[in-house]
Amino acid sequence: MHRIWKLALPALGPVLGLVLALVVAMPALPASADPPQLRREGRWLVDPQGRVVIVHGLNLVYKHAPYAPPATAAGFQARDARWLARHGFNGARVGTLWAGLTPDAPGRADAAYLSKVQRVLDLLAKQRIWSQLDMHQDQWHETYGGEGVPDWAVHRPAPYDVLPPVTAPFPTGYWTPEVSTVFDNFWAGTGGLLDAWAGAWQVAAEEWRDQPYLMGYDLLNEPWMGLEWTLCLTTGCPDSYRAELQPAMERGLAAVREVDPDNIVWWEPQQFAGGQPLDTFFEPVAGEDQLGFSWHSYCPDVFLESQGLPGSNVENCWDFARGRQEHALEQARTMRAVPLMSEWGATDNVRAIEIDAAAADEALMGWTHWAYKRWNDPTTADTAQGLFRDDADPSSVKRDKLRVLVRTYAQATAGTPLAMRFDAADGTFRYRYRPDPSITAPTRIFVSPLHYPDGFRVRVEGGRVVSRSAHQLLVAASSAKVVTVRVARSTPGEPIAGGARSTR
Repeated sequence: MHRIWKLALPALGPVLGLVLALVVAMPALPASADPPQLRREGRWLVDPQGRVVIVHGLNLVYKHAPYAPPATAAGFQARDARWLARHGFNGARVGTLWAGLTPDAPGRADAAYLSKVQRVLDLLAKQRIWSQLDMHQDQWHETYGGEGVPDWAVHRPAPYDVLPPVTAPFPTGYWTPEVSTVFDNFWAGTGGLLDAWAGAWQVAAEEWRDQPYLMGYDLLNEPWMGLEWTLCLTTGCPDSYRAELQPAMERGLAAVREVDPDNIVWWEPQQFAGGQPLDTFFEPVAGEDQLGFSWHSYCPDVFLESQGLPGSNVENCWDFARGRQEHALEQARTMRAVPLMSEWGATDNVRAIEIDAAAADEALMGWTHWAYKRWNDPTTADTAQGLFRDDADPSSVKRDKLRVLVRTYAQATAGTPLAMRFDAADGTFRYRYRPDPSITAPTRIFVSPLHYPDGFRVRVEGGRVVSRSAHQLLVAASSAKVVTVRVARSTPGEPIAGGARSTR
């Protein structure tokens, strides 16, 4: 949720080998081939070569009009995309707000906004970074101190409309009767808003269904369920899923499927599920096999500790993080979806980030951390966001935080991942996978540029390194037996990583 307010609520050898590596590593697609995109196979994201992709990415959500980052040093430029790729971030959750897509009338696309977002997507795709499109909202609209929906979608309900609107600070604006009623009316389809929202997604899908390096559409950020929010906090509000959230998500899915039959459509649970150990209640959709479960994880103790409140201990976040990983995998199985931890962090507490990242590795879970830059976020209860102290100055990066987020990990696996572990303190990495002989592309492992000052040593059992560079390993299996890859720091005097040029 990019904020943590709710968490306070209770509780190859030589040349021949190198040539082979280059051939098998690069997607040899003719110009007429489909663009590289991710698809769901079981619980996994899979690339066009059939490899399982684990995403390590960041959120790029610009919440101020025109709702897309400018092409400035403080916004997003080609150097930003290169920075992301250089540090191993192979994914991004990109804000594509309803207010930007159709700002003037339902279903009427804004070509200028589409172009602004396209610029960002193209910069990411050039670096082979997968993008999830996120229809972000917080507190509905600026009228209520938030952002997300177009001006024409603001229908103030009676009797609240006789007085000026309450613009309570985030997140308390959600709790007001007027905003909760606005959301209840939305779920009920009052004034055609639900259809208009689905229509905005049809505009987006029509525009970006063939976008290279797309990983689908996240239909709505952190749905607020309305006046029953207290029940959502205590029970997870299963009835609201059945009556409101599931039908709405199916409506959005149907709108996308009218123009895009292939890309993943991601659903998010009700908002409190991100910060409390609550069940979620999505069900599968008959005939649909490209669903995603986009979920958030914000440990309550992180907020409590940041406020200096007694009884908080960030070490408690181990249980919370592992529990949320387990729940996400179970919900994804139930709804026949692929899970992605699309928001987490939003803090400078390095230990908390380390715990979440390690728990995600244990669960072999992909993620997009909140956030790349702060961009003067108007709806947040925690200003310790972003990776830079100054969005315009890359040298202002928060190095301790970056060192935990930048990890050695398996970006693309020619088979089934079994176990992955990385120690951010000393850089030791261990990975096991069961190879799939039908996949000719190698397994690609990103090697952190921050953890091996004297280079690194690699040991592979059940396979071999077919290409090695300073920040990448390409591994091929020797048989159908399990492959184990170990990476550790070299000691001074040992040869550093080198050899073949990095390929992707």
